[in-house]
Amino acid sequence: MPPAGALRRIAFLLERAREPSYRVNAFRTAAAVVAGLDDAELDRRVRTKTLTELKGIGDKTAAVVVEAHRGELPAYLRGLEETYAELAPLADEAAALRAALKGDLHAHSDWSDGGSPIRDMAEAALSIGHEYLALTDHSPRLTVANGLSPQRLEQQLDVVAALNAELAPFRVLTGIECDINVDGSLDQVDELLGRLDVVVASVHSDLRAASAQMTERMLAAVENPHTDVLGHCTGRLVIGRRQRNGSQKPRPESQFDADAVFRACVEHGTVVEINSRPERLDPPRRLLTQAVELGCDFAIDTDAHAPGQLDWQDNGCTRAVECGVPADRVVNTLSADALLARTHG
Repeated sequence: MPPAGALRRIAFLLERAREPSYRVNAFRTAAAVVAGLDDAELDRRVRTKTLTELKGIGDKTAAVVVEAHRGELPAYLRGLEETYAELAPLADEAAALRAALKGDLHAHSDWSDGGSPIRDMAEAALSIGHEYLALTDHSPRLTVANGLSPQRLEQQLDVVAALNAELAPFRVLTGIECDINVDGSLDQVDELLGRLDVVVASVHSDLRAASAQMTERMLAAVENPHTDVLGHCTGRLVIGRRQRNGSQKPRPESQFDADAVFRACVEHGTVVEINSRPERLDPPRRLLTQAVELGCDFAIDTDAHAPGQLDWQDNGCTRAVECGVPADRVVNTLSADALLARTHG
C-alpha cells in the first residue's frame, strides 16, 4: 500500500469509529502532502529523515509513511484494522442486505458541511464496493451548513459531470438535501430540482412545532413531485451534539401524524430514509415498523459527512432487518439506471 493510501485508510477507519475530527484531519492532511511528492523526493525525505520538516507531517504520520514506503503494513494501521475494521459483525440477514446495497442516497461534501472533497467521497464509496453515490449537499436556507445557492449548485453539477467522465462506470448522482420550509415548500428553485438525480427533503428547523403544523409541512413536501426521499423524518438525536459547555444533549423526536405521512409516501412514491448515522438512527423502530406495515419503500443511507462514515450502512441494515424491511423495498439495492428510472419517472 502506498504511503498516501495508508494514511487515507487510517483516516477512513478513524471516521468510521467516530474518532475526533482533529485526529482524522491529521492523517488526511499528511496524505495530501505525501501525494504531492514525486517518488524521488519522497525517497530522499525518507532516507534523510526529513519528512517532519514538511508542513502537515508530524512524528506519527511520518512513521506511517516510512513503514509504508518500505513496503510494510504500518503498525498503527495494523492496530486500527484489528480494532475497528469489524466493530460489530453483522448477522447473516443484515450482512446479506448490506451486500445487496449498490449505493448511498445521502452524503455531503466540503461544498456544504462535509469535511472532504467530492472526489474523496466518491473514491471512498467505490472502495467499499458501491456503484454510485448521491451527492446531497445542503440547500441555501441552511446557512450554518454552507448551503448551496442556485449558482453554486449549477457549478457543482459541472464538477460532478467531469468527475463522472473520469470515474465511469462508477457514478456520482447529482442531488441535494433540500430543507423543507415551514410552509412545506422546498428550499431550491424548481428548475434545478428537476435536473437533479436525487432530492432528499428534510426538516431542519422549527423541530418543536405542533404535530398538526409539522404534519401539514411534511405532507406538502412528500407530495412535491421533486421529492424522492424523506430524510431523517423525526429529526431526533439519540447522541447529542456537543454544546458550548462540553455536554452532549440528545434531541427528542418531532411530533407528526406518522400514519398520514407514511401513507402519503406510498401514494406519491416518496421513499422513507433509514438514516444510519449513529446519532440519528431515524426513524425509531416503532415508526420504521409502521412504515413497513403501510407499504413504504426505503433507502438505507449514511448521511455521511466524511469518507469513513460511508461505512455506517451496517447500522441501517441491522435496523431494517429488525423491523422487517423487505430487501426488494430498499431502493438502493437497484442499479443506477433502475434507480434513475424511478426518480426521473
